[in-house]
Amino acid sequence: MEIKRDDLSGGEVIGLLEEHLADMYATSPPESVHALDVEALKAPEITFYSGWIDGKLAGCVALKRLSELDVELKSMRTVHGFRGQGVASQLLTHVLNQAKAAGYRGISLETGTQDYFAPARNLYQKFGFETCGPFSHYKLDPCSHFMTMGIQQES
Repeated sequence: MEIKRDDLSGGEVIGLLEEHLADMYATSPPESVHALDVEALKAPEITFYSGWIDGKLAGCVALKRLSELDVELKSMRTVHGFRGQGVASQLLTHVLNQAKAAGYRGISLETGTQDYFAPARNLYQKFGFETCGPFSHYKLDPCSHFMTMGIQQES
């Protein structure tokens, strides 16, 4: 898979993000949806990546800088036709490596508590994320599951 930094100008990527937002609103109450729209993902503190297989969009992921030492995982999504093929694992590995190379010490995320989000929670746990309390601007919410992990820097 080719993973590239994306400027969010391509129709395929925009379509995937619109689908992502629609699913989040269909699955969670509006006050519990923390997914960002395309314009919000263009903020300077966010780096957005898209993954491509044989010229076809396979998925996306973003990192949002929270501080000098911490980032948040945002907008992780795999195209339906590529699910179950390791796309999410490859995207997650890529952003973890990017975060490590940039010198970050921790990465956190918010995902849903509903069954729809179980595969995502399982993936994050497999990579070493652990359940934590709310971070950054988040508040306790029965529909939000918070996870975090440290990023080991090599000496």
